[in-house]
This record gives sequence, C-alpha cells and structure tokens, in this order.
Amino acid sequence: MKHPSIKKYEYHNWANDKLFKRLKELPDEVYDTELKSVFPSISATLLHMYLTDVVWLNTMQGVSFEETKTKVGMKASDLKAVSMKEMEMEFVKLRAEYDQFFSQLENLDHLSQYEHPVYGILNATYVELIDHVVNHGTYHRGNITAMLNQQGYSGTPTDYVYYLYEVGKNKFR
Repeated sequence: MKHPSIKKYEYHNWANDKLFKRLKELPDEVYDTELKSVFPSISATLLHMYLTDVVWLNTMQGVSFEETKTKVGMKASDLKAVSMKEMEMEFVKLRAEYDQFFSQLENLDHLSQYEHPVYGILNATYVELIDHVVNHGTYHRGNITAMLNQQGYSGTPTDYVYYLYEVGKNKFR
C-alpha cells in the first residue's frame, strides 16, 4: 500500500499533466503572453514551479544549499526561453527523479534537519516536504488558471477531488 504522501505526489503529477494538456489545446501565444499577475506569464509560472520542485528534491536528497542554488541557477538560465513542450518534458524527467528517490526511502516519516542561510534550521520529515511540494504546485496552478481567465480562456479542473474521482473509477469493479 502506498504512503498517503506518495499518493499526494501522484496527484501533483496528475494535475500538472492536466494543466499541460489544457495549455496544448490553446493558441501557442497564451504560454508566453505578458500579463499583470503574480508572474509575468504562464511560462514564467511553470518555470518557477519546476525550479521549486528541483530545490525540494535536492533538499530531500541532502544536497547542500550552495550546490542546489548553483544547479537551480543553471537550470533557470537553460530553461528560461524553452517551449511549452520542452518544459513539459522537464517536468516528466523530474518526476522520474522524484520516483527514483522515493523508491529508495525506507521511512517517509524520518525527521531530517535542513539548513538555510536566511531562514535557519528546519526540522522536517519527508512527508512534510512532499506535502509542501504538492501544496506549492496547487497554489501556482491556481495562478495559471487566473492567468488563462485574464486571456479569455478557461482553466481545467485540477482540484484533488477530481483526481480522486478519476483514479477511483475502477476501484470497485
């Protein structure tokens, strides 16, 4: 039986997939259109989401803050102007890295200590950090839905309950 936090991470991926599917249905210019919002464009929002997921995977893997900062800076530079299809592929590759990492963990409730130069020491379990990754993605998918609405398009339902409905369709058959 899968740990509930792994199931939530699977929801995170499902919701990202739904979002990319919806974006592919829309005109190409929707992805990079400059808007007055939390981020200047949908592409910038997705880049932020991706880079944050990279940060937290590195953090859980025990990579130092400085090494993570360097890696994320390089990725940000490399991915700043990529197409939506290329960004989607980056999310898919990162998902595989998360899955590989999770498959090696014996105890998701293990408490670890993480040091940040500004915020100090964080004592957190893998569960808490996974929940943060999922929550962060949910927040910014909502931003993207608002950005789509600003451009005259509807978003796609990615609430957790829709995921439960979709994955639960065959549970009792």
